[in-house]
Amino acid sequence: MGATDARRPPVMADVAKEAGVSHQTVSRVLNDHPNVRGETRARVLAAIGKLGYRRNLVARALVTKHSRTLGVVSFDTTLYGPASTVYGIEQAARSAGYFVSIVSLKSIDRRGVLDALDYLADQGVDGIVVVAPQRSAATALTDLPGGIPTVAVEGGQAGGVPVVCVDQVEGGRLATEHLLSLGHETVWHVRGPSDWLEAEGRVAGWRAALAAAGRDGPEPLAGDWSPRSGYEAGRSLANMKDVTAVFVANDQMALGVLRAFTERGVRVPDQVSVVGFDDIPESEFFSPPLTTIRQDFDAVGRQSIEVLLRQIGGSGERERLVVSPSFVARASTAGR
Repeated sequence: MGATDARRPPVMADVAKEAGVSHQTVSRVLNDHPNVRGETRARVLAAIGKLGYRRNLVARALVTKHSRTLGVVSFDTTLYGPASTVYGIEQAARSAGYFVSIVSLKSIDRRGVLDALDYLADQGVDGIVVVAPQRSAATALTDLPGGIPTVAVEGGQAGGVPVVCVDQVEGGRLATEHLLSLGHETVWHVRGPSDWLEAEGRVAGWRAALAAAGRDGPEPLAGDWSPRSGYEAGRSLANMKDVTAVFVANDQMALGVLRAFTERGVRVPDQVSVVGFDDIPESEFFSPPLTTIRQDFDAVGRQSIEVLLRQIGGSGERERLVVSPSFVARASTAGR
């Protein structure tokens, strides 16, 4: 690099001079314009690499009126589901050529969501994805102020904004039908927190599968997604002689259930079959490896970004896209 380059960062004119092309040609290459010959494109890219040129995104945003940045509002990203959802969104946004600005809230209520939207609006984001698994979060999305395209993930009906979600009811149904197909008379359930839409959907799927089979459903045991709450539920279940099948609303709670059964001498799957939900990376290494329901967080991220980009482009509608879960058979379930 020359003396001029050492004194200041290279600009587009430097790239054009190095490549022997016009400023407009460099711009076309940077914007992936199709009307550029392969040889010319390669020469420009080589010049960019040699000079270490980086685009001035602030200047570009002033010209195009787009920041190429998307906002994400989420909460409690230490939980596997929300964390994986945010990761899927971030990866999909990057693949689409966007940066991501994330706001994490301790709890999602209307005031918190509005504050987060104001914060992201001040950053000039082109659109916002709100990860809204709780009922309070979905309620907060009703009658939002307009101006910024917004999409909800796991947001129920979420007022008037588009929604992308996993079919939680179908997941609960798949888990319960699997256990019934193995010859179990009924299926017990350890549910998630009552204010979570995902927990509500899994309960609905469990009840629907039992009803379709003409079976009575016992009262579900309450959990809070943690292994500790699963352990406490498992201790209660271990004291019930008629329990042979349990559907647990997430894999972390299922881990607690398995621990409680082991301590009480209840053999899984010989005496009791257990199904979890989420297919966390550790679930195949549980003892025994956990049969579970897999959520496709990559698909959720990809579709939420696709919906948001349609909104930004002005062609989106208030659509609701549902991603199907899948069943993963392992060694924690067996026939009667």
